[in-house]
Amino acid sequence: MPTYRDEAVILRTHKLGEADRIVTMLSRRNGKIRAVAKGVRRTSSKFGSRLEPFMVADLQLYQGRSLDIVQQAESLGSYGSEIAAHYDRFTSANAMVETADRLSDAEATPEQYLLLVGGLRALSRGEHAPRSILDSYLLRVMALSGWAPSLGDCARCGAPGSHTHFVAQMGGLVCSSCAPAGSPRVAESTLGLLRSLMRGEWDAVDSAAHSDTAAASGLVSTYAQFHLERGIRSFAHISDQPREGIR
Repeated sequence: MPTYRDEAVILRTHKLGEADRIVTMLSRRNGKIRAVAKGVRRTSSKFGSRLEPFMVADLQLYQGRSLDIVQQAESLGSYGSEIAAHYDRFTSANAMVETADRLSDAEATPEQYLLLVGGLRALSRGEHAPRSILDSYLLRVMALSGWAPSLGDCARCGAPGSHTHFVAQMGGLVCSSCAPAGSPRVAESTLGLLRSLMRGEWDAVDSAAHSDTAAASGLVSTYAQFHLERGIRSFAHISDQPREGIR
């Protein structure tokens, strides 16, 4: 079927010619889509603003040989302006869409789409600290992609217990017997926060000490970037200062 409809969140855009744009998006049913949006850079364009990063739209597309063509776009979530108005939200959103772009190179699922949309919506509304929303998104999307970190039993030998060594290269928490020499120990309060981020227990996340949120963020970013095999460029712009959010 050459013409089809789908919901999609815009990940990134590139200029094409004088008035067109190539739009990369994560869709609900068709995974990652790259499509040409003709004339969207003209001021007279009817749907150019709906095809900006962090926006969610209901699209009608024409299936092309290499790139599809956007025929219609109706807004489902206008998150871009609220995200762009706050630096912490903007940098966290960029890291989220960059991760989604990388993961959807393989096989995207509807759950990955819904998780990203939910994260962008929470960022736009300022529901929680931006970095906490990013950390929760990264843990969950890695789990959906088959790389869930072990936050209980030893990731290497399966030994049960409360382990305190977190080694990204080994899959998460490992026991003292499996931990490489010199592996730092992680505070139990930080490990509890990681579990809360994974489960979406926002009361516990929002009330966590800054030292724990900073430590957890470092572990999450290291874990995600190791398993993605390439660094997430947006992490370089994320501040380590105390973050905005509702407490």
